[in-house]
Amino acid sequence: MCLPEVGTQLISALDAALGECDRDRRNAVVKLVAANPTYLDGWAWLGALGRDTMDSYMAYRVGYHRGLDALRGNGWKGSGYVRWTHIPNRGFLKCLSGLAKTSRLIGDNAEADRCEQFLLQLDPSHTF
Repeated sequence: MCLPEVGTQLISALDAALGECDRDRRNAVVKLVAANPTYLDGWAWLGALGRDTMDSYMAYRVGYHRGLDALRGNGWKGSGYVRWTHIPNRGFLKCLSGLAKTSRLIGDNAEADRCEQFLLQLDPSHTF
């Protein structure tokens, strides 16, 4: 299963937001995601730029659920591969990986285990 390609203008806008100085970077990504709430790479970056573990956890969780919605909207039935090698899949996979890591950090080990297992099912050939 593959998510659809993302427009080059959105990729460029994320690159520009990430190019902001440290002080402004997160806010630039927040604005981009607010204007494009289905942009999964944006959610993954919000998780990576989180102010603390819970901020990251929330961004990764939203991105994960947005990704599930996008996959289902493209015909995914809840099983089957979602490969890292297809670049548009990466935002979703990064959100799922981030959710696993932040779940572990907050002590939700059952959720972390579930996310880690899901990653292995989606792309057993990639190490997250």
